[in-house]
Amino acid sequence: MLIILKHGSGPQEIESVVAEVRRVGYRPHVSEGKHTTLIGAIGKGPTPELLDHFRALSAVQDVIPISKPYKLASLEVSPKPTVLRWNSGATGGGEVLIAAGPCGVESLEQTLTAARYVKKHGAQMLRGGAFKPRTSPYSFQGMGQEGLEILAEARRQTGLPIVTEVVSPEQVDLVATYADVLQIGARNAQNFALLQAAGRSGRAVMLKRGMSMTLEEFLMSAEYVLAQGNMQLILVERGIRTFEKSTRFTLDVSAVPVLKSWTHLPVWIDPSHAAGKRDWVTSLALAGLAAGADGLIVETHPEPEKAQSDAAQQLTESQFADMMRKVRALLPALGRRLTQELEPA
Repeated sequence: MLIILKHGSGPQEIESVVAEVRRVGYRPHVSEGKHTTLIGAIGKGPTPELLDHFRALSAVQDVIPISKPYKLASLEVSPKPTVLRWNSGATGGGEVLIAAGPCGVESLEQTLTAARYVKKHGAQMLRGGAFKPRTSPYSFQGMGQEGLEILAEARRQTGLPIVTEVVSPEQVDLVATYADVLQIGARNAQNFALLQAAGRSGRAVMLKRGMSMTLEEFLMSAEYVLAQGNMQLILVERGIRTFEKSTRFTLDVSAVPVLKSWTHLPVWIDPSHAAGKRDWVTSLALAGLAAGADGLIVETHPEPEKAQSDAAQQLTESQFADMMRKVRALLPALGRRLTQELEPA
C-alpha cells in the first residue's frame, strides 16, 4: 500500500508513520517530494481494516493499495525517476551514461587499450567480462579472478568505474570486491538466489532481461534485488528471442517506453547482443536512446577479429567513436545529456 502524508508533515510525523508500518509487519520505503511525502508499505496485500487503520493516523492524507505485483520497482512507490551517480557520470532523470568495453577480458594490454579509447571517446563506464556464461561448455569462459584484477587496474589507470558479470551466488562477494556494478545476464535473470545475493552486496546491480521474459516478469526479477534494500538497479533490454533469424535477437525497443511508464528505475539498451553484427549496433543504440533509454552498454574490442567471444558484434575503435559522435548529436534533440564527461586521455 502507498501512504500519502499530509502537506507539511515533518520528520517527527514521518518517523511515527514509518514506525507504525514496521510495527504491523511491513517494510517502509520513504519518498520525499517537494510538496508531498509518500511511504510505501511493502508486504502482503493489506486488509480493508489495515487501510482504515492507517487512514486514521493524524499525519496521513490517504492510503492507496498498490495494484502492481511488483512493489518497490513501481512508480506508485517512487514517482520520481531514480538517478544513479558515479564520479564519471549519471543515469536516469534525463542523464545518460554509456558503458563500453570488450565482451571478455583477455589480457591486460587488450583491456587497457579498450579502456583508454572508450574514455577518450566519451564513455563513462568500462564493461568487461571476467566470468563468461556461454552456451557451449567448450567456449571461452573468461579469466576469472585474474580478469577482475585486470579490470581493477584499468579503473586505476583511467578512473572509469567497472561493470562486470557475476554468474553464481557464490561469486558475488568476490566480484563485489572489484566491481562497481554487478551485471546479471539474461541467462540468470530468474536465478532468484543470485538476484538476492547481488541485492545484499551493497553494489549497484545491472539486470538484463531474459530472452523469453515478459516485462512484468522482468520487473518481478528486479523486485528480488530491491527487496534486499538495494535500490541501485539498472534494467537492460538486450533483445528477445523471436522467429526472426537475421539478427542475433530482436531488440524490443518498445520495452523502453513501456518500462519507463511502469518503473522509476533507469532503463538501458544493449544493442550489441541484439544485433549480433557490429554494422547494426549503432543504429540500434540510437533507436534505443530515441525511445527514451537512460544508457547503453556496448561491446568494443581493439582487434575484434581476434576476440575470443562474440567477435562479430564488437565494434572497432573507429566504429565506437562514430557511434559516440552520433549519440552526442542526438541527445540534445531529446532534451538529455551525457553528464560529467571525462577529459580525453
